[in-house]
Amino acid sequence: MRILAIESSCDETAAAVVENGRAVLSNVIASQVEEHKLYGGVVPEIASRRHAEAISGVVQKALDDAGTTLDGIDAVAVTYAPGLIGALLVGVNYAKSLAYAKGLPLIPVHHLRGHIAANYLSHPELEPPFLCLVVSGGHTHLVRVNDYTDFTVLGRTRDDAAGEALDKAARAMGLPYPGGLHLDRLAQTGDNAAFRFPVPRVDGAPLDFSFSGLKTNVINQLHNAVQKGETLKKEDLGASFLAAVVKNLCDHTKQAALECGCKTIVLAGGVSANSVLRSEMQRLCDKQRWRLFLPDLPLCGDNAAMIGAQAYYEYNAGKRADLSLNAFATMPIEA
Repeated sequence: MRILAIESSCDETAAAVVENGRAVLSNVIASQVEEHKLYGGVVPEIASRRHAEAISGVVQKALDDAGTTLDGIDAVAVTYAPGLIGALLVGVNYAKSLAYAKGLPLIPVHHLRGHIAANYLSHPELEPPFLCLVVSGGHTHLVRVNDYTDFTVLGRTRDDAAGEALDKAARAMGLPYPGGLHLDRLAQTGDNAAFRFPVPRVDGAPLDFSFSGLKTNVINQLHNAVQKGETLKKEDLGASFLAAVVKNLCDHTKQAALECGCKTIVLAGGVSANSVLRSEMQRLCDKQRWRLFLPDLPLCGDNAAMIGAQAYYEYNAGKRADLSLNAFATMPIEA
């Protein structure tokens, strides 16, 4: 089964053709990073406009790269939630038009389910059940994947997502956008024990995350140094901050895995590309003798191939949408 998938939840206009949920025939991404660098972050109105300008060409290139036309496509899939509402609407409306024009099934896909499914493309042998840490700029979830379309959230962030905290700390340190990427690079040459950070906890919910305090702490250390006329070594500060965030992610993952009896651990989301997180999670899993699955680096960020992968399983589970399909800025992964 060949699925044409469309992803436009943030600042990448993406389209892909995926076969049977596991084989990528094409994967095209039009990034807006260079434009949003001017503003230090994604401007939703600009993102929506660029999606509208790029989507037709991106979809055509995805078909061309796959060596097919719409006549060779069996279904159309699209990210419908969560994300920037204006950006999502561009993809949803385009997908609805294609499906209606060609009489194809329309498959709505949850963005976070797509991130998890990126691992099916990187690891054809991976099957549920498993425990997944979904960590990105907008989301931090611990999810037990019971089956391809059956999810149980064990823990989630109460405030900032891990990626958001990394981006904001990086901006405070004067690093360019996207901050998390540059913070990862900066930290490679720093001492991760040079600065101390608190250990965030959520009372009554030990598997939930909270990163706003860590973010505020690094900002306060920078401000205090300026007020005293001191200069902090950013490499050390960045490495220490990143180490604190990663330790929190790994500790929660370990606790969740022990509680649910999961011995297969999966990472997903944009922050799963972070080199420190990947190495420390591998260290944890090696120590516990758990299997760890990491998405290939090109599939960590937003892309349409992951949406096509998850769409295959949504289709098999009977999920379809009609022309009333709408986009949603927020949506539980269990929905």
